[in-house]
Amino acid sequence: MSVRSMKVWSWLHTWTSFICTLFMLLLCLTGLPLIFHHEIGHLLGTEIEAPEMPDDTPHISLDKVMQIGEARHPGQGGMFISREPDDDRVWYLTMSDTPTSTSGLHQVAIDARTGDILGEPQLESGFMYIINSLHIDLFAGLPGMLFLGLMGVLLLISLISGAVLYAPFMQKLAFGEVRRQRTTRLKWLDLHNLLGIVTLVWFLVVGGTGVLNAWADLIVKAWQNDQLSTMLEPYQGKQPPQQLGSLEAAVQSARRYLPDMQIQFVAFPGTSFSSPHHYGVFMHGNQALTAHLSQPVLIDASTSQVTDSRPLPWYFTALQLSRPLHFGDYGGKPLQIIWAVLDVITIILLSSGLYLWLAKRRRRKPYTASASISSPEAQQG
Repeated sequence: MSVRSMKVWSWLHTWTSFICTLFMLLLCLTGLPLIFHHEIGHLLGTEIEAPEMPDDTPHISLDKVMQIGEARHPGQGGMFISREPDDDRVWYLTMSDTPTSTSGLHQVAIDARTGDILGEPQLESGFMYIINSLHIDLFAGLPGMLFLGLMGVLLLISLISGAVLYAPFMQKLAFGEVRRQRTTRLKWLDLHNLLGIVTLVWFLVVGGTGVLNAWADLIVKAWQNDQLSTMLEPYQGKQPPQQLGSLEAAVQSARRYLPDMQIQFVAFPGTSFSSPHHYGVFMHGNQALTAHLSQPVLIDASTSQVTDSRPLPWYFTALQLSRPLHFGDYGGKPLQIIWAVLDVITIILLSSGLYLWLAKRRRRKPYTASASISSPEAQQG
């Protein structure tokens, strides 16, 4: 690699790293508890626990579940009703004043067998709400998500440029060597480079999936304007039903239409995942991978009949696959622990990069790319 190319890659790595480092540190720090959100929920007492009953205990109808929720919060209607992928004992009913409300929401956890109210998860308060909001959008909504997505793009550029610079750097040292006999700054540089190359693939995966998640609202909008609008063309110009039909009948229609899939959630008429004329019943598969892949079934809200159903487009599928991969949800507890260890290593990597950048500024030398893995001083040994 020529000296000119080395300078360009070094400049690119240094400045993209510097710009995104503080935000990536924030995301790594908030991402760590999110990996174990269920476990933390149990510790904080916020996780809903369903009582043990025989497996063949019959379930009450979803219409009854709706009646229980409406009695709990009079004047509010359903937005979504969902359940955990591996637990059909509890329905989570999200309610609001209008189908498009973004605040004043209530969620009621209702036992699917007895109809007992098991709790009301706090959607807009609590420790995990703060952590989740900081991680997703910095409490800034869509602008915050897009900003973090931009930081993710800079991170990917930083990782790629660091990998390009790593080969010539390692021509001077054995792999993994940390020169403990040299200055503190050089020891941290060697450690930074080692941690960077060890976590490169993981960091690329988590960074790339993070960018996709940051674009989630835009991806949903694209689906609404593309596939969903096509599915709703027969209803253009029609008046919405004055009274909704049976929720239970709608879900049963979706189950008959896709018998090899399970209910993931139901979007009520007027919400972003349905239309004023339809229940949007989202089904998912039964395997480890397909459990994260959905297919919507549009059910006429007055007749409870299936009107359309199509597999989600590739960009929506990519978003759905990225979410569990981002938090290590595919492989159970072992993968969660691996993700957590790599997250801690990344925190050290980012902190060392920030330290090296500040050390470089203090030295005031014209070309000592301390924050990059191409430092001439490091190469000279």
